[in-house]
Amino acid sequence: MQKLDKAHLTRRQAIAIAGLLAFHARPALAKATLGDDGIYHMDWYLESFLDLSEDLVGATAKGKRFAVMWGMKGCPGCKRMHETYMADPKTEAYIRDNFEILHLNFLGSREVTNFDGKKFPEKPFSATYDVKGTPTIQFFPEKADGLAALKGQAREVARMTGLPEKTEFLAMFRYVREKAYEQRPFADWFKKQV
Repeated sequence: MQKLDKAHLTRRQAIAIAGLLAFHARPALAKATLGDDGIYHMDWYLESFLDLSEDLVGATAKGKRFAVMWGMKGCPGCKRMHETYMADPKTEAYIRDNFEILHLNFLGSREVTNFDGKKFPEKPFSATYDVKGTPTIQFFPEKADGLAALKGQAREVARMTGLPEKTEFLAMFRYVREKAYEQRPFADWFKKQV
């Protein structure tokens, strides 16, 4: 094997070394794991004290948007979302880089503090937002100002109920990140994207 001398690297050798360094420096794709609670977890999902106001403020401070994802043991849509959609490096990277995701268990019992300071276990908490199934993703505004006075879905800027096709799934995250909800409903915005 030929010894590489920095002063005498060929252009091809320098490009190959730069490519190897870039490959090893990039962040590894997160893999979804199925937890003991029966719901999928990504290592970058928000670790939280389950206080929505604090989580929203924290996400905004990082330049990200805040969303609550509802999952449930045995949910086929949740499985497909995590094992297929989130396994796509572009989809996973866009969501990870632009959102703080709090993953809650639709049948869970952890105590969650709502924007108005009221506390509920996960299952009754989902009912306060009229979440009826999984997967459901709730997207919230950038600021918590005024959210305590609102009820349920009125606090959300958008919601994804069920699992749409992959292009529509990622488009919903773009729709929220770009604040397109300020101009038009998602269905109208999405038609112009395709």
